[in-house]
Amino acid sequence: MPEGDAVYRAAAKLRAALDGRVLTRSDFRVPRHATADLTGRTVLTTVSRGKHLLTRVEGGLTVHTHLRMDGAWRIQAAGTHLRRGDVVRLILANERWQAIGIKLGMVDLLRTDQEDRVVGHLGPDLLAPDWDAEQAARAARNIAANPDMTIAEALLDQRNVAGLGTIWRAETLFLSGISPFRRVREVENLEKMMSLAHRLLDANKDQPGGPLTTGDQRPGRRLWAYGRAGRPCLRCGNKVVGGELGAQPYERVIFYCPACQPR
Repeated sequence: MPEGDAVYRAAAKLRAALDGRVLTRSDFRVPRHATADLTGRTVLTTVSRGKHLLTRVEGGLTVHTHLRMDGAWRIQAAGTHLRRGDVVRLILANERWQAIGIKLGMVDLLRTDQEDRVVGHLGPDLLAPDWDAEQAARAARNIAANPDMTIAEALLDQRNVAGLGTIWRAETLFLSGISPFRRVREVENLEKMMSLAHRLLDANKDQPGGPLTTGDQRPGRRLWAYGRAGRPCLRCGNKVVGGELGAQPYERVIFYCPACQPR
């Protein structure tokens, strides 16, 4: 599932292609909105909220999309043929560009003043423009409310804090020296951990090719833990371990160094 920083980049692509332009085509390929037509309306903007995208259009309407595991938005010149085999759920186009929503996990059309219906359950957004110490404290309180949950599962619960996925969860826990198997009640200074998660996503939100930095946030360096199962830990040299954690069907991959992240 895409991380919050990847969704942030998707929002930026949609803004560059659609903002301020009149839609010449809107094609909803989901049964619920198959007859909806936004043609003639100006796109106001697209914002990311955690892993959700909100495209606001003239007339008080919002197109809500979520990429889920395999979804993506592709921007191409207006009139360009679709790629054979693409599972297209939505097309929004103007005279210059068309945005193709492929394998989108969610597609909704709702009133802009009712956006809370689809994103109101989310915790503080790690990439929100107003992220600050109070937001970090609120996210920490959300996590602390479930003391018997493993910290790894709590970090992926978007109701606690919005935007973390398996990549930045692994990096946040590694840099915090915390085992993914620890219970929330065993973790000290959750606010500090939330601030670290924010810094990691913020440092990578404008990287066009995705996550490129390690915890020291210098471009071009490898990640500390994610995807390194069976390889030496960059800090201590012991072998990084990979696995899965969480109850089915919600288990997700984890990567950690048992030496640097003791249980």
